[in-house]
Amino acid sequence: MKLKELKVGESGRVKGYDTTDRMYRQKLLQMGLIRGAEFKLVRMAPLGDPAEIQLRGFNLTLRKAEADSLNIEKVES
Repeated sequence: MKLKELKVGESGRVKGYDTTDRMYRQKLLQMGLIRGAEFKLVRMAPLGDPAEIQLRGFNLTLRKAEADSLNIEKVES
């Protein structure tokens, strides 16, 4: 599942990454998007770029390419 498939207010969990670029994956890890990290989708721009998520007590804004490189699963509240 991709981040763009979630609705605002729903929660998700990072399952993995679609990118093979080690530097880009390292960037995602440095932002706190490690496997198993749970987040809540706060808002999504009309065209899907950017998306804002709440992760570990702070809000993080992701560009479309960053969001599309994440594999997530929906978490039921």
